[in-house]
Amino acid sequence: MRGGTRDLQREEQMKKSILTLAASLAIFAGAASPASAEGERFVLVSHAPDSDSWWNTIKNAINVAGEQMGVTVEYRNPPTGDLADMARIIEQAAASSPDGIISTIADFDVLSGPLGNAVAMGIPVITINSGTEEQSKEIGALMHVGQPEKAAGFGAGEKAKAAGVTKFLCVNHYITNPASVERCQGFADALGVDLGNQMIDAGQDPGEIQSKVAAYLQTNPDTNGILTLGPTSAHPTIAALNENGQAGTIHFGTFDISSEIAAAIKSDVVAFAIDQQPFLQGYLPVVILTNLARYGVVPGNSINSGPGFVIKDNIELVEKHAGQYR
Repeated sequence: MRGGTRDLQREEQMKKSILTLAASLAIFAGAASPASAEGERFVLVSHAPDSDSWWNTIKNAINVAGEQMGVTVEYRNPPTGDLADMARIIEQAAASSPDGIISTIADFDVLSGPLGNAVAMGIPVITINSGTEEQSKEIGALMHVGQPEKAAGFGAGEKAKAAGVTKFLCVNHYITNPASVERCQGFADALGVDLGNQMIDAGQDPGEIQSKVAAYLQTNPDTNGILTLGPTSAHPTIAALNENGQAGTIHFGTFDISSEIAAAIKSDVVAFAIDQQPFLQGYLPVVILTNLARYGVVPGNSINSGPGFVIKDNIELVEKHAGQYR
């Protein structure tokens, strides 16, 4: 219970700091009456395919921020998750001369060019979610709002190590995104083992993910830990464990939260979920870009939206908002 108490205290401290910042930014931007607002238009470009429901939280966030700030925020994404398509979408967004672009850095090599070109055109850019603060700076973006992925994976690995995990499976459903590998690598580093073949390319299809997880566990029966990288891989993994009778017997952590993951935490199938608070990744950039467009001010540093750990002790605090605002 001591570990749970520390997690609660750390999460509450992080929430207070971030919410104070968000409130300050919102109050400042909201000081302009609707009559004085200039109807700014921003474009958010994500790497997520249409099938990835996790991004609904960020869509909700930009809608809330857009309404509060009196601005228009367009959400654009490659329908299949193709990153070359995402690069073209960024170029198209820049050509439309928005007041700002918000984008992930799903692959620096593919996206740094289009994002850097947008900056060169005088368009303010804020990066979110995937990518690092260093990559964001190299592109010339104003800041990065997200979660240090390797550090988050390391934190998950520390929990697994404390639980006695020695051999694990990292179920990677978006392996083409370097940030996903960082999560798995951080987990392995915390355990003091090589990542090697303990990370699998699971793909996006739920049935295939479930089959691959079941096959891995059958081939590697000494696996005593699992890390999934979001609901896309967590849900089929839960199904695989339920089917083979191992649910609740393998230490299981995941990134991100959903109603199904929340239920699995409550039933002791999943030990924890790493909450990167995606609502803030969508909400804060809209507020910041509005402040910049209207008043010429911007925070001086990037913002870590996570990680926070959702466990059984605090699940009720987030469960009612899972998939919508959490």
